[in-house]
Amino acid sequence: MMKHSTYTSYDELPLMLSVTEVAAVLGISRAGAYELVHGNEFPALKIGSRIVVPKDKFLTWIDANSGSKNAPL
Repeated sequence: MMKHSTYTSYDELPLMLSVTEVAAVLGISRAGAYELVHGNEFPALKIGSRIVVPKDKFLTWIDANSGSKNAPL
């Protein structure tokens, strides 16, 4: 069984995040996280049958995709 953690800061994130961890951090469903990781713009790596997201690339993606002037409040 997978351990589910609640993170209180980006510093607590593991170096490689699973799709379930990405979903938890973003506050979206696991299905929504899978849609993201299968997109061309999201920094996911496939290692064997496992999909992981490097923490540094994930944080860069968050910065690049937030704070847009056109984004709804």
